[in-house]
This record gives sequence, structure tokens and C-alpha cells, in this order.
Amino acid sequence: MLDVQAMKDDRRIPIQKVGVKGARYPITLLDRSRGKQHTTATVNLYADLPHDFKGTHMSRFIEVFEAYRSDLSMPRFLTMLEEIRTSLEARTAYADLHFPYFIEKKAPVSGQAAVMAYDCAYMGKVWEGGTEYDVSVSVPVQTVCPCSKAISDYGAHNQRGIVTLTVALGPFFWIEDLVALVEDSASSGVYTLLKREDEKYVTEKAFDNPRFVEDLVREVYLKVGALGKFPSFSVEAENFESIHNHSAYAYVTSKDEEPE
Repeated sequence: MLDVQAMKDDRRIPIQKVGVKGARYPITLLDRSRGKQHTTATVNLYADLPHDFKGTHMSRFIEVFEAYRSDLSMPRFLTMLEEIRTSLEARTAYADLHFPYFIEKKAPVSGQAAVMAYDCAYMGKVWEGGTEYDVSVSVPVQTVCPCSKAISDYGAHNQRGIVTLTVALGPFFWIEDLVALVEDSASSGVYTLLKREDEKYVTEKAFDNPRFVEDLVREVYLKVGALGKFPSFSVEAENFESIHNHSAYAYVTSKDEEPE
């Protein structure tokens, strides 16, 4: 059959990224406690296209992904990208996967267990002789305002927030460990299931550990840096303020650059 995509194009305009976006796909990941975890990802796959090619072969992105989606452990992610690159005869291939990762979490006093969902992403690109690969995890937390605690006679305002930790891949690590590190840096973690004794514990723990959004990103930064595992990383925090009609925000990166 006629291969229209492989026909020549005379407009001499190379395309930096072309591919498939927003594919919803079941995937399988490594899970520290259960061995494997099945979840659903939103998948974006791209490659560059030389100026003299009319189009890319869209079906090949899905063909390659289908072969890898039943075992998308971190090391295989870059292998998949390299196969996409070579299959399409591209110079560079890109992918980002966004998925919920589920962890069973026990309430701090009663010990009752329920599942928490954490939004995660794999983001990477490969080219001949080089790779980039970042993993991000977004962790919901609770913060108590230090200023409110210091000036109020009857307690302090608190709020939920989201901390997004993004790390460049170094040695193997577990998502569960990053989640625990972030939660330990906040006033308190949050839970899916709490009994009254748990609610008392979480409320008092948060009150005893007030955190500005600036404190939050600095605490996470110090803990991640102390691990010495990641070539680079960034920490982003957004507090959904309970007494303001806006969020409080902070960002810090180990790279020598300005935040976007």
C-alpha cells in the first residue's frame, strides 16, 4: 500500500515534536509492598520529524508502547523511548506519562487502613548518546500557619496543600519513600480514613509543627539533598489557604536557574 507519511515534503520545515497525545492506557508498575500495581496513565509520545518527511507513522508510537505497558518500571521507560526513536528513525523521542499511584496508608492511632492516591508522572527524552528522565510525585499535606499560631488566642488557621517533588533519575528508588519524605516535612500528612482518636492526633501534631509554604519546600529540599541520590531535583508547594481567596506558593530547585 502507498506509504503517504514517507513521501517527501519540499517546504523544508522540520518539526520538533509530532506524535500522539492524551492516550488513556492501562499500565503496570513496580509496587514495593505488592510487587506490581495496575493503574491507568494518560500517555503523550512524540518524536522529531526531519524537514523532508511528510509525516510520522503514528501507529508505531502505540505499537511500541503496547509492548512495554505491562512492565513500565523505571529502567524500561528509557528503553521504550529508545525503541520509539529508532523505529521512527528520529533523532529524539519524548514521552510523558501521568498516572495515579496508590498506597495503602494506616491511620496513626487506630491503625485502620485505606488507600491514598498520589498523582505521579514519568517525563523523559532520548537522543543518540544522551537521555533525560524525571519522575514527579504530588503529595497532599496539611500545614498550620506559624504566624496565625503566634498571634491568635484561640488556635491557628490550617489548610491542605500539594507538594510536587520532581527528581532526575539516579539510582533506583521507590515512590513510597518520596511520599514519606514529603509528608514528614509538613505539619502533618493527610489520610483517607480517620477515626476520632486519629483526628485528635493529626490535629495536635499539625498544631505542634507549624509550617509556612517556604518552610515546606526548604524542609523537603534538605531531606532530598541529604539522600545524595539525584542529579537534580525541584520542590513546588501550593497551600490552598483557608482564610485567603488565593493560594500561597513556593518553588525551589537544585539547578542554577530561575523558576518558570
